[in-house]
Amino acid sequence: MVCGGFTCSKNALCSLNVVYMLVGLLLIGVAVWGKGFGIVSSIHIIGGVIAVGVFLLLISIVGLIGALNHHQVMLFFYMVILFLVFLFQFGVSCSCLAINKGQQVKLLNATWGLMSNETRMGVENKLNCCGLLNNNQSKEQFNEDVNLCNAHCKHVRFCFTCGDLMLQHAAVALKILGAVGLFFSFTEILGVWLAARYRNQKDPRANPSAFL
Repeated sequence: MVCGGFTCSKNALCSLNVVYMLVGLLLIGVAVWGKGFGIVSSIHIIGGVIAVGVFLLLISIVGLIGALNHHQVMLFFYMVILFLVFLFQFGVSCSCLAINKGQQVKLLNATWGLMSNETRMGVENKLNCCGLLNNNQSKEQFNEDVNLCNAHCKHVRFCFTCGDLMLQHAAVALKILGAVGLFFSFTEILGVWLAARYRNQKDPRANPSAFL
């Protein structure tokens, strides 16, 4: 059977969904491991990562069952959902690659504002810093964070702000995140193409006379 045939399309689609399944399980495992060892203290972050992992796992299961059974309805919904995920992920990845330092500061301020005091203190202890950014726009919030801060640096020496430490690595992290997201978004459009092609192919086992 040539690579463009029914069997090759089926095997390629199955392999792609097995990869998605492994990535979903990896995300769930890393989130649980991070929570168990106290690396990430925010239940919202943990819940978000687990939700993404479960969603990816479910989509991959739908795609795998649809590919194995050549199920037209499941393959159709798989194509639609995967295409929507591609559009969202492509947009987010491009945003990560295009974001400048001023936008990074705004994003940090917005994210910091959504955090609880417990989560902020967890970040401060992890990075050994106090407060986010010492500027006029968030002076009151910064002073409150510094007063609540119990990081080790506060007791022994001068503390850097968490925002400055984050911004040092934010550009590189965003580029890596954007590049990885962009790569996976193209695997998703590959999955849509494979599913559409495989869906329109005839199963030689179901109707062998059509290929004589």
